[in-house]
Amino acid sequence: MARKVLLGTTKGAFILHQQADGGFTVTGPHCDGWPLNHVIGQPGTTKLWAGGGGEWFGAGVWHSADGGESWALTRLSPGQMDEWAEQDADFAAMIGWQKSDLPFGSELTQIWSLHRVEGRLYAGTKPADLLESRDDGASFARVEGLGAHPSRPDWQPGAAGLILHSIASDRDNPDKIWLGISASGVFATEDGGATWHRRNRLSNAEACAHHHHPAAPSGGEIGHCVHSLARAGTASGDLLYQQNHHGVWRSHDGGRSWEDVTEGLPSTFGFPIVLHPHDPHKLWVFPLNGDLEGRFPPDGRAAVWHSKDGGDTWHEQSNGLPREFCFFTVLRQAMACDQGTSPAVFFGTNSGSVFGSFDEGASWQEIARHLPTIQSVEALSD
Repeated sequence: MARKVLLGTTKGAFILHQQADGGFTVTGPHCDGWPLNHVIGQPGTTKLWAGGGGEWFGAGVWHSADGGESWALTRLSPGQMDEWAEQDADFAAMIGWQKSDLPFGSELTQIWSLHRVEGRLYAGTKPADLLESRDDGASFARVEGLGAHPSRPDWQPGAAGLILHSIASDRDNPDKIWLGISASGVFATEDGGATWHRRNRLSNAEACAHHHHPAAPSGGEIGHCVHSLARAGTASGDLLYQQNHHGVWRSHDGGRSWEDVTEGLPSTFGFPIVLHPHDPHKLWVFPLNGDLEGRFPPDGRAAVWHSKDGGDTWHEQSNGLPREFCFFTVLRQAMACDQGTSPAVFFGTNSGSVFGSFDEGASWQEIARHLPTIQSVEALSD
């Protein structure tokens, strides 16, 4: 099985290509070195998309129809380079800049997440908003219903700002979508985005009385600082999981109520959560030592933790990972698995390494190193 691992980094997109001997070669940086928060592909095709930007570039989505050989950019908002270029003709000529009216003005600074379902390409932004494209990323329109939610004036930013970082959908019913927003919680729609409902209610508030943190559960709610959100496969109903600022959580009813399944993990803090593509009860997380403790593996010992029963029990998977003096971070979108029957699992670090497992986490190997800070990982298999 040939695999491609798509990486979004602070210095462009990179693609790891698996070779016949099982090793990987690296191509990149793609996308003119833009800082990219998320790179995705459509399985079974050569279509790729990369979202990112920032203060200098503004926000934009890159798209490739040939597996990353060439890329085109849809700019959505201006950045500081536009201001400079407008005032300096020589600088404008040097970077090939031409004045244009961008659709979102200065309202957006970055694209944070991408998700494709049934011909629709969704983009989560900073500040938190949801965009939709019906033409594979050539143009985008705002999903107005989310911005009209009555809680919008009370949304609070997390450490990375107010970001819409997780998008999940029901592939049998693409009008059902779930979002994770830091630090405002989980939102869901069942009518294609016309109306949205906040879904943060605890299934048992008393079980969470031990948490003492502004981002932790209180008042019967799970806490609004969701770090990543994932929906299990179509055969599992509305089974959702999330890695929260204070634990790992499971919902059997599409987020209408949540239960804490953190017990057995070495810490409550972490960013990514990854689900097996065919078994809704298998999942992986990468615990970190805590919000204020440095956000690195507990005791400096890297380990992925795996559950085979939906989070009821957890097992450490550390064979092949650094077991001392390890201080890297794995960010919220920097862990993924492919769609194979026995999927390979990958994660990337802020120190520029990519680790892969080809036995569902039982053992790991470093397949790339010395890359820029890795902000997202996605995996495709032929």
